[in-house]
Amino acid sequence: MDLAFFGLISEKAAEIRKLILTEVHEIVFHGNGGYIWSEVYNMPIYLRRFTLAKLREYYDNQAKSSQPKDPNKQTLVDSSGKVNVKQFKSVNSKYK
Repeated sequence: MDLAFFGLISEKAAEIRKLILTEVHEIVFHGNGGYIWSEVYNMPIYLRRFTLAKLREYYDNQAKSSQPKDPNKQTLVDSSGKVNVKQFKSVNSKYK
């Protein structure tokens, strides 16, 4: 029997450690240089979770706003980054 007095139970310790380090990594990586590892690691848990939630909210909003508003709208560059030559020629001829 493995008792943990003010500590982690051995079966869950690795899993919880991974969750904590993942939270720290996400905040440091996606914080765009605003946080250092030791600062985030030593943050109170409630503050670290709040910060992570705000970062997720921000990036979710960024992803939604970068999506095209008009589903029928066509672009000159496809998802692979290549220029759609046929469409480019039709648009380009309008501006000559």
